[in-house]
Amino acid sequence: MLWEVSERARLREALTHAYRVRVEGAEHVPDGAAILVANHESVIDPWFLCLATRRRVRFMAKAELWRIPGVRWGMEAYGTFPVERGSGDTGAMGRAGELLEEGEILGMFPRGTSKPAGNRIWHRGAARLALAHGAPLVPVRIEHTRQLVPRRPVRVAVGEPIRVERQRPTIAAARALTARAEAAVETLAG
Repeated sequence: MLWEVSERARLREALTHAYRVRVEGAEHVPDGAAILVANHESVIDPWFLCLATRRRVRFMAKAELWRIPGVRWGMEAYGTFPVERGSGDTGAMGRAGELLEEGEILGMFPRGTSKPAGNRIWHRGAARLALAHGAPLVPVRIEHTRQLVPRRPVRVAVGEPIRVERQRPTIAAARALTARAEAAVETLAG
């Protein structure tokens, strides 16, 4: 897998050094299944979110990326899987649920886009998964990632996990849990 190759090539350390990344609170990432939920300001945020833990983080990404041959290969080599945004993609949600049942960590950006303008609301998908599988949501705040050439240190702040009991993911429960996770990420602002 490409993930193992990048770990052996020490890409994590190179990224940390180049962007002077400061990771705070990495000890909050639990063993077993969890969903890292983070703000989303840049297309390179997934690489920084992965620095929150030494464990492999799995992502779902917009299906449009699979239409680009080289990008498709890279996404699949890293174990990322496609999601049709805005459609309630049951296939992607099913795959995410399987990974949680296997004890994996998912990385999710509930805002759904890194574009600075437009929709800034958080979507309920991460909360629905957490409720359906009893997986904790781990709030993560990522700062200073809009810079392509590093000028300011990137900050990755990990908060206390939000414990979630397995239950039916009703709209009301998912909405409340989403609001709680978004507030937790906001409190991590530096």
